[in-house]
Amino acid sequence: MRPEGPTHWRCLPFDALSARTLYRVLQLRSQVFVVEQNCVFQDMDGADAQCMHVLAESHRPEGVELMAYARLAPAGLKYTEASIGRVVTNPVMRGSGIGHALIRQSVHMLHGLWGVQPIRIGAQAHLQSFYRQHGFEAVGELYDEDGIAHTEMLRL
Repeated sequence: MRPEGPTHWRCLPFDALSARTLYRVLQLRSQVFVVEQNCVFQDMDGADAQCMHVLAESHRPEGVELMAYARLAPAGLKYTEASIGRVVTNPVMRGSGIGHALIRQSVHMLHGLWGVQPIRIGAQAHLQSFYRQHGFEAVGELYDEDGIAHTEMLRL
């Protein structure tokens, strides 16, 4: 069952994430990337502290639930260009359109933080059509990352 109520969007630097919020972020990333996708990898890669964190939260009487999340990296950290990574939606929200809202919000917030500029992502290959809907185009060859086919995509 999907949570009721509006989704609240925030974009925070690492040091502004409360312990509870950081726990929810790491829990969702682990739930989807490690458990669901059966992918053993080092999620905490040392970049989080230098990134901005986009959070879609649902506030309910029993507490806050993280609905979607993405990490914004400034140019020069992950790629020459700024990037969006660790894009993840809560499984209870799949099919709701929140993934598209997350990408729109992430692009908007990245441009607001660092100016309008190209954005590079490392996308799972099966999600290329999803990202194309947001102006990203595949560049380069497919590559394997932690057992999953990926491709770099660029949004000019």
